[in-house]
Amino acid sequence: MLGSTHGTFTTGPGARVVACGRAPGSAVHGVTAAAGDLDVSGRPLYAPVPELDRLFRPGSVAVVGASDTEGHPDAVLTRSLLRWAERVGARPYPVGPDRPSVFGVPCVPTVADLPEPVDVVVILGGDPLPVIGELAAAKAGFAVALASGSTGPGEAGAAARSGSAAAAGRPGPRLLGPGGGLGVFAEIRDDLDGPAIALITRTALQGRSVHALQELGVRLSHWACTGDGADLGAADLIAYFTERPEVGAIACYLEGIEDGRSFLLAADRAARRGVPVVAVRAGHTATGAGPATAPAGVPAGADQVVDAAMRQYGVVQVTALDQLGDTAALLARARGPVAEGVAVYAPAGGTGAHVADLAAAAGLALPALARSRQDELRRWIPGHLGVANPVDGGAGPDGDRHHRRIIDTILADPAVGVLICPVGGLSPAGGEGPARDLVAAARNTDKLVCAVWESPLGTEPAYRETLLGSSRVATFRTAGNCVTAVRAYLDHHRFTAAYRSPFDEAPRTPSPSYRKARALLRPGHRLSEHAAKQLLRAYGIRVPREQLVTSAAAAVRAAGLVGYPVVMKVSAPQPAHKTELGLVKVGLTSAGQVRDTYRELIEIARYEGIGLEGVLVCQMVERGVETAVGVRHDPLFGPTVTVGLGGALAEVLPDTAVRVPPFGEEQARAMLGELPARTLLDGVRGARPKDVDALVEVVLRVQRMALELGGELAELAIDPLMVLERGQGTMALDALAVCR
Repeated sequence: MLGSTHGTFTTGPGARVVACGRAPGSAVHGVTAAAGDLDVSGRPLYAPVPELDRLFRPGSVAVVGASDTEGHPDAVLTRSLLRWAERVGARPYPVGPDRPSVFGVPCVPTVADLPEPVDVVVILGGDPLPVIGELAAAKAGFAVALASGSTGPGEAGAAARSGSAAAAGRPGPRLLGPGGGLGVFAEIRDDLDGPAIALITRTALQGRSVHALQELGVRLSHWACTGDGADLGAADLIAYFTERPEVGAIACYLEGIEDGRSFLLAADRAARRGVPVVAVRAGHTATGAGPATAPAGVPAGADQVVDAAMRQYGVVQVTALDQLGDTAALLARARGPVAEGVAVYAPAGGTGAHVADLAAAAGLALPALARSRQDELRRWIPGHLGVANPVDGGAGPDGDRHHRRIIDTILADPAVGVLICPVGGLSPAGGEGPARDLVAAARNTDKLVCAVWESPLGTEPAYRETLLGSSRVATFRTAGNCVTAVRAYLDHHRFTAAYRSPFDEAPRTPSPSYRKARALLRPGHRLSEHAAKQLLRAYGIRVPREQLVTSAAAAVRAAGLVGYPVVMKVSAPQPAHKTELGLVKVGLTSAGQVRDTYRELIEIARYEGIGLEGVLVCQMVERGVETAVGVRHDPLFGPTVTVGLGGALAEVLPDTAVRVPPFGEEQARAMLGELPARTLLDGVRGARPKDVDALVEVVLRVQRMALELGGELAELAIDPLMVLERGQGTMALDALAVCR
């Protein structure tokens, strides 16, 4: 079951694969992106792929600040780098003005004295900016600044990062760092087979547990530490690793995202290819978002947006570094599922019930085995033990002769695509029987077989040799990590099977609505309700019949045209809470009520100091579910679209769903599925179902507005948006718009 999941990738004829933003085009799935291939908001639609081969497989390496002074930290780093250069076959060039050689390798005084354009220049310490500036003339390929120098939180750190980015942006080498450490120069074993994990972390510290998986037989192909991310960041590395044929999964430790659009484009590239991206994201709580995450660029309060964006593009999020390694290893090595059902078999004790509980809580399907399979299991399992799912073998901890038959019977059930089996022994030789049976059964099935080794030691031959020696069994040390990885495995393959890139369908030219809508905007101002509704009308979003009036007599005439009963409310740019101020009156049924209400609204507005545009006389819409759809500008991703309950319901059930444009109808429907009150739209307690299709259409129209007006519209809120009965559409009863 474990093996390669990805085919080879070739760019189309004439396609150019380029460094991040430094050339005008790139190729994605045979599509060549030209310089003008931008969406309607002017943002790119495809991720460029930086050429990083020389970084990871250099022919020459220079070490600036090289030292062999005993006890000096730079001497330790220099020795490690020289050994790494020897291991990968790169020509080493220590650089330092005060010594003829370093560890027996001839030293050159300055970067300018390098005898050839060096592939990688490693800057050991101090401020890297002066050296980066010199490397352009030396025609170096890449600079890796191990130390952060003056970077860090606060204004000084921000200035230093800005300086590093500016230096990297000029013609010259690409920069990895500053900061991060030796990850890119860590030992990568070349004696392991199968699809590999490519690893991205901020510093070397966070990647050690994944790097150590090599000792358990898991192949690692690359490791890059982005440090402060002044130039090369996670998005560049994801785009590059996605195109490497040996990479089966990409594992990331993120303390932030440097650029939201670039990250999503890189994730889109991975999703198109079916390459899993697994991420631990630090700093997404108030406690975690401390100084360590400050350089990385995720704004406070943006956590919901980041989560939604990652779900949109299939990025698997896990919560711990051990989960990162286990999940990435499974996704890298396992073929796609033949069925989504999960079976749990515990050869002994009640462990199976615990694992089944974890799986059910994670949302995994645990179907009951077919009656014929249960009857077959009864040949070996006593009647007082369960055989439906989970299956309780009831044997001793070291297994018995029936385990292989039991495993084969479970795997033969067509509803089962994954088998999870906790095993382990009390003695050093314990667990060998069940482990051997699992390995033998896994060789004869195309289904995923997972073992959870329960012994705390982890030194037993059954674990180290039998299970880890098998390329067909996925082995875990904890049931929790196993369930997390299996859930990610099933979710990933379900996601990629249905994935269609939203960037392919993103609008490239403005719609006819754009010119009308843009004429309504007033830069730096909040629009009145009447003007905001005109904005909605421009994009085909239905609003009630209404008229804007400036006299009591005109209000009476308008009510007759609109049709009683009517709603009256002030229309002005300032008030955001008209109802609380008494500026909305509903259910007016006569000319006298309309006339009196007009005068009352004018008096309240005058008392509150509100500059009126006029009074709206509106059609009254009573029956439906009040929802809210809006646009907000996220500092990281730009315009975002939200949907939730509206009106008074929002105070009781305030949850909202959010997406980052572009997205399609499937994502719009998924937004509604995330709302706890989704059942209100389906009809409860005898109420008729509401027009969900019309609500989805409004979400998509608002998204188009966000894309076309995102640079000019800071905020839009349609609240309430009344969703009427099925077939009757929606009605935007109120709207607020704030111009940038």
